[in-house]
Amino acid sequence: MNNLYFDWAAASPFDDDILNTALDLSKKAFANPSSVHKAGLYAKEILQEYRERTAACLGVPGNTIYYTSGGTESSHLILVSLLLRPAKGSIVVSSIEHPAVKEQASMLTHCGWDVLTVPSDSNGIITSEAVLSKIRDDTALVCVMAVNNETGAIQPVNEIAQAINSVYPGKKKPKFHVDAVQAAGKIPFSFCDPLIDSLCISAHKIGGPRGIGILCMKARQEPFLRGGGQENGIRSGTENLFGAIALCLALEKYSVKTELDERFTVQKNMTSSFIRELRNIPSCTIIPASRQDPLYCDASGYDTRFSPWIIQAAFEGIPSEVLVRSLSEKGLYISTGSACSSRKLSRPVLEAMNVSREHIASAVRFSFGYTTKESEVSILLDNLKDVVKIFS
Repeated sequence: MNNLYFDWAAASPFDDDILNTALDLSKKAFANPSSVHKAGLYAKEILQEYRERTAACLGVPGNTIYYTSGGTESSHLILVSLLLRPAKGSIVVSSIEHPAVKEQASMLTHCGWDVLTVPSDSNGIITSEAVLSKIRDDTALVCVMAVNNETGAIQPVNEIAQAINSVYPGKKKPKFHVDAVQAAGKIPFSFCDPLIDSLCISAHKIGGPRGIGILCMKARQEPFLRGGGQENGIRSGTENLFGAIALCLALEKYSVKTELDERFTVQKNMTSSFIRELRNIPSCTIIPASRQDPLYCDASGYDTRFSPWIIQAAFEGIPSEVLVRSLSEKGLYISTGSACSSRKLSRPVLEAMNVSREHIASAVRFSFGYTTKESEVSILLDNLKDVVKIFS
């Protein structure tokens, strides 16, 4: 029986060193950081130290970092703040967004907001032209994720930000929010782009604990939800010091700074090899089929339009749930897609890419992490081929 994990896009295994270090320090700084006695001031000092270290990892000022419970809450803080606006307008949301953004935006339609959906191309990529075609004069917010959690498609968010700014300069410009959960610690990514107004990340994708994330917001905006005023009033509630420390340590340990990062290079090579092996399985179709197009490959042969940590593929004649369960019984863990929508029958991201119904029904996601070994991927391939033979 194997026990091999290939669902890192849903949640990463814990990094014990990070969690133990964070636990030890947070036990010493156990007091409420809002308390004015020495114990509270010490906890506040530790919180601020790790806020600044986190900001340094991301290349942004410390006062732009707000701790939350994760990516979902971070995006919700941005979306729900629109309810404070006296005049309603429109929100532009990409068709490939995570349910955390898409579903909350949909809820705002009940409050008078129009949600305008940006179509993706067949590769699952949102272009700046497509975004601009949807923006109206009353658009208050644009949401486009950095890396899609199902296909690994890297979105040109910096290009989109520049396009929005060039067409809508000054105060008229809508805010631009980026879900960077699958980018942080995984690919080289500029968090300091001044034209991106806000972005979010989560610790549990990069070896940290669940329940801690960051909203990085360049200019403070009034929160809809209020309380004790923590996090400069943006996110009230006693701060999660343990989580803040762990998130910082995870970013410091795992962040990919450049294309030449050894960990990133190793993963690109491993993923390229894995895709080649998948293509040798007659019933397998990579989604999108154009992935590894030589026109977009770098010197190592890797398609730079996609994160090397995520692969989507369909296996003809095998329902995705059946393949996931069959591999699970062998101790190999993959997924059908986003864990947040795994119980739903629809696959909005693949539908937005105009993937055929047959491929949608049989599509699964393989996602890797820092401890994934080449030998483990070989075991996955061997077992995958065995399962496919049963259904062929």
